[in-house]
Order: sequence, then C-alpha cells, then structure tokens
Amino acid sequence: MQLHKKTGIELRAIFLAAVCSQTYTQFTNTDGSFVVPLNYSVSHTIQAKSISNEWERFGFIIESPQEIIIAFRGTSSTSDWISDIIASQKRFKYIKQDCLTHRGFTDIYSSARDELFSALTGLSPAKTLYITGHSLGAALATLCAIDIAANTAHHSPILFTFGSPRVGDPAFSKAFTEYVKNSWRTANLYDVVTYTPPTVYKLPKREKKYYYSHVQTFSSLSFQNGGIGANHIIGSYFAELSRLHPAFTQSLCVTNPGFCPATEASPNGPPNSQGIKKGNPLS
Repeated sequence: MQLHKKTGIELRAIFLAAVCSQTYTQFTNTDGSFVVPLNYSVSHTIQAKSISNEWERFGFIIESPQEIIIAFRGTSSTSDWISDIIASQKRFKYIKQDCLTHRGFTDIYSSARDELFSALTGLSPAKTLYITGHSLGAALATLCAIDIAANTAHHSPILFTFGSPRVGDPAFSKAFTEYVKNSWRTANLYDVVTYTPPTVYKLPKREKKYYYSHVQTFSSLSFQNGGIGANHIIGSYFAELSRLHPAFTQSLCVTNPGFCPATEASPNGPPNSQGIKKGNPLS
C-alpha cells in the first residue's frame, strides 16, 4: 500500500534522524563501530579535516539493495567548533554558478570530497540516494547534495537535514533549488543553531559583510527542552519526530537494538507541534 506523501516523509525523517545519531556513535567509539540498520551494509567511512588539519571520522555511506544513504555527523571536537565559527565565505567551486558558502563548512567538505566521490562511483545510480546530517553535519550534507546532483550520475539526491545552520549566500540557496529538487530541512523553532550565521555577518574590525540564506524546503518543529543544547541535539529531534508515528518508531527501535538515539531530553508534556509543517524558510 502506498503511503500518503506527508506520512512517508515523516517516517523517512524518523529513520534518518536515527541514522544521524549513529554518526556520533561512530566518532565516539575508538574503533569507529556503530549500529547499522537491518538490511543495510557499510560501504564507506567518511574522513575529513577540520581546522586542526587532523583526519576525523565524519560519517559514513551505507546501502541496501534499494538505496544508498550518505550521513554526516555534527560538531564533536574542539577543532569542529572552531571551523563552525569561521563564518567568512569562499566561492563554492563545484558548481558553475557564482555563489559563496561558509568557509569552515566548505573546507571540511572539500577535504572529504575526493574519497567520497570515489566511493560513490562504485555504487549504482539506479538506487535511491539519501543524504542526511545534523548540525554541522547538516551543512556538510547540504554541500554534498548540490555537488553530487551537479557532478555525478546520481542526479536526484534526496536531502534530509536536522538543526542545520545557514550554509551559503542567497545565490547559493537559489542554485541549490535548481539542482536539488527534493530537500527537507527540519528545524526546531527554539534551536539557536538554525539561526546562525546571521543573515548579515561581519567580522570584528572589518568592513566586509557576508550574506547568508537558508536553503529550501523548511519543515518546522517546535519544542523546548530547557536549554540550548537540549533544543538542538539529535536525540531531541528524534524524540519529537517519533511522536508523530510512535508505533513505527517502536518497531524501528526494537528491530534494530541500539540504533535509535536516547530520548531522555524529549519533553514530558504534550508535543507543541502537530507534525512537520511546511512554512516560510528562516531567511
């Protein structure tokens, strides 16, 4: 039976939020291990460099007989945090349009690009390709999606991000819409990370200004968990999304022990949102 489109998007968001949580497990475990969902296998470990110029695990590629998932993790080290705040911009050289993107995010993505593309070359373009990430990982996923759409045989990636900061200037956001036709940027209205960098960013003691705009399509959640971190962590996003389809979530977690993120940070009261709601992007 074919799922209603909105329901299908919500179920996919729940599943991919759990996938995103495993990028943190992969980084934390010294051997890089993580829980791979049933019927999937690991195709590639994503290695990238942040400001420290040291290689770190930044996610993975997993695949099933029907689909491929590229997942990027968010900020987990001091050097990641420093990269996050390098909010000056540079030209995004992987597409023909003249547009600018966040320097810190772009440098991390660029360091991983060659190996990632090499891994993707061996995977069938007939499979549905999902790209996902949380926080900094959402920014990397956004850059990856437009790059893959423009420069590989996988012309139609589907992007799901959670708690993403702004990634580039208005020209980048416009170009993104031209290349990536299926994208859902899920943001908690109380998540401060989704409001950064500001739409107009200026370095101290310098006159130059940088302009930022979110990419489409915006899907809002609304939850307050008592703190900046709790309003942003992937476990909170997963908990709120799970309220939309608790039976599906329970089945997912039981079938894949250890796959779902801890949800202790989820609100105890009734949900503030009635599900994923399309709205105007936070410009």
